[in-house]
Amino acid sequence: MIVLLLSLGTGIVYASGGTAYAYPYLMLIPVLLAASWYGLPGGLVAALAAGIAMAAMPLNVELDIEQHYTNYLLRIALYLLLGGVAGWLFQSRRQAFLAHRDLARTDQHSGLANQIALREDLHELLSPLVSPAKTVGVIKVKITDIADVIEALGFEAADQLIVAMSQQLSQVVRGWGQVYRISPDELALVVLDIEPSDLYAISQRLLEVGEESLPIHQVPVRVQLAIGSAIADNGRKTMAELLREARLALLASIRQRQGHMHFSPTFDQRSLENFKLIGRVREALAEREFELHYQPKIRLADGQVCGCEGLIRWRGDHGRLIPPGQFMPKVENTSLIGPLTHFVTQAAGAFSLHTGIGSVISINLSAHNLYDETFYELLQELIENASVKPDRLEVELTESAFISDLGAARAAIQRLRNLGIGVSIDDFGTGFSSFEYLQHLPITGLKIDRAFVTHLSDDEQALKLMACMIDIGHALDLVVTAEGVETQQQAEILRRLGCDQAQGFYYSPALPATEYHAWCQQYAATGDLPQV
Repeated sequence: MIVLLLSLGTGIVYASGGTAYAYPYLMLIPVLLAASWYGLPGGLVAALAAGIAMAAMPLNVELDIEQHYTNYLLRIALYLLLGGVAGWLFQSRRQAFLAHRDLARTDQHSGLANQIALREDLHELLSPLVSPAKTVGVIKVKITDIADVIEALGFEAADQLIVAMSQQLSQVVRGWGQVYRISPDELALVVLDIEPSDLYAISQRLLEVGEESLPIHQVPVRVQLAIGSAIADNGRKTMAELLREARLALLASIRQRQGHMHFSPTFDQRSLENFKLIGRVREALAEREFELHYQPKIRLADGQVCGCEGLIRWRGDHGRLIPPGQFMPKVENTSLIGPLTHFVTQAAGAFSLHTGIGSVISINLSAHNLYDETFYELLQELIENASVKPDRLEVELTESAFISDLGAARAAIQRLRNLGIGVSIDDFGTGFSSFEYLQHLPITGLKIDRAFVTHLSDDEQALKLMACMIDIGHALDLVVTAEGVETQQQAEILRRLGCDQAQGFYYSPALPATEYHAWCQQYAATGDLPQV
């Protein structure tokens, strides 16, 4: 185009009578275009070509008057000056733009490409204007325990860890394997021409990389990885859709504690349903859609009902019960846990007024509830104004409620004990259960997780472990309860080992209040377990 414009300009100058007229300035157009497209070299070359073309041009075509050499030398110098200045300006502007773009696409702490670069590169790869690869895959990798690295070694060490991990990950994927840092603890890899079946092998290798110790600040560091992946076949997904699917797969990997999860359309449906459910919790509370069901606890020494556990249920549309697992894990991390726990506490308090003497109702508390002043005030009000006997109530806590600050947990639990309410550790034996909890927390009971009950009848190690935990509880004057009892043989073994209480489907699932009372009456009258 520049050559064409130079030729066209030369023709117009010649046709208009020569360089004596104003038309020679048309030659500046291709000079400026060349400077814009090719910078300083382009501006100078085009300016020289325009100057030579005008130097060979007569001053006046009709009179055949040639130019004086000083005239065309000055014109060449002017063209070169304008072309050089314009080329330098355009080139400087382009370099500044590219430097700014590189800065915008780079994570300042690690030097890796960032989320902006990831989105731009994926947009280009998935563009219909570009010949698409067979497949474009995104693998998101989250270092789930990077907070421990920051706490022990500092933020600089975490950045160094990210860089070292990115180098390891990029070696796993041959060919295109660009690594991006998309958050302080997340990396992303873009891979081309890959089949879903290949992702399992790649993810396993990536997980193996996480198992390897990396020297960070001369300290060997081993990290835990969670991986989510998604694939766009033949460019049929947008950049935003592909990144969203990889994100959902990563969240599923973390939630299900699986090393790697590949995106499935069911994630979309499940996420949307759960999102809608969480949005309806407050409305459902106002419309009294929640109710408390009660699972009986049996005193193994004499086989009598000694209490129950109050478990929340949500009766949704058309009377269908919504399992707590679909909404409680999310609710526990929102402000909705307060109102929901208040409902459970009030319902359990009211229920305790209509149960037999000595029957204890247990409810589950989250870490938020344990330190919530309004919850404590609610318990005080139930005891002082609603005639609820504190020894008829018990709260069950998992270790997440006190693992972060044992001193604060001790003070909060002691306040409950001062009211006369029992406190039991739920799911004991799982997670990071520690003898330190038993030594320092003013608890009254242990609830042994169902995982230790399942194999009692066929695993000698499970039997010894259960006996040990029961003995520990009794040595500390704690009431020991086993949950998840599903067979008569398990119940008999627990009774023989001296376990105090048991609950599970062998006796009864959780029942609505009226059905629970009917179950208790039939059980007391016949001594046999009623059919549920």
